[in-house]
Amino acid sequence: MHASDNENAQLLAEIAAAGIDLNLLHDVDFYILFEQKAEAEKFASVIINDELAPELELVQCDDTGIWEVITRVKMVPEHTLLGQTEQYLESIANSYNGYGDGWGLMADD
Repeated sequence: MHASDNENAQLLAEIAAAGIDLNLLHDVDFYILFEQKAEAEKFASVIINDELAPELELVQCDDTGIWEVITRVKMVPEHTLLGQTEQYLESIANSYNGYGDGWGLMADD
């Protein structure tokens, strides 16, 4: 399930309060989780060819064994666009038994 509109709004407010200019392009990471590596790899092979998200990373959590596809999208982190991107990625992930686990934005150094 993607983050609620209120959660996205709160996160954006916190990021802006930290001094990050949300009017600029940023790399936003969207986290998609899978129980099976094969399903994560299938999702990754589909999404890597998508013009929206040409950069990703596949990692396994040491503690849980869950596979995570971190999909990096260059975008202006605007509230509505974040929600739409979450829904889009999750709609593809659902075909491979994956689910969204939110997003994150790393500040440029």
